[in-house]
Amino acid sequence: MPAKKVVNKKSPITNFENSLNELESLVEQMENGNLSLEETLQHFERGVKLTNLCQSALSEAEQKVETLQSKALSQLKSLNSEEE
Repeated sequence: MPAKKVVNKKSPITNFENSLNELESLVEQMENGNLSLEETLQHFERGVKLTNLCQSALSEAEQKVETLQSKALSQLKSLNSEEE
């Protein structure tokens, strides 16, 4: 019997934190002014990708919060209607 394949998927929070840390590092390197134009463009391109990853992770977190709030509100309404 073949072994199950384990998928090591990082959480959106971990992805966000890692992406943000890398983005901050890229910005520092570009601000130092010690990069060639080509390196600066590569850093900028990577920064855009990281920004998109961060935005996606934030959107996913926002959706989770909205879902949790909606469930909590539904439960409160249900409890209130049972008490009446």
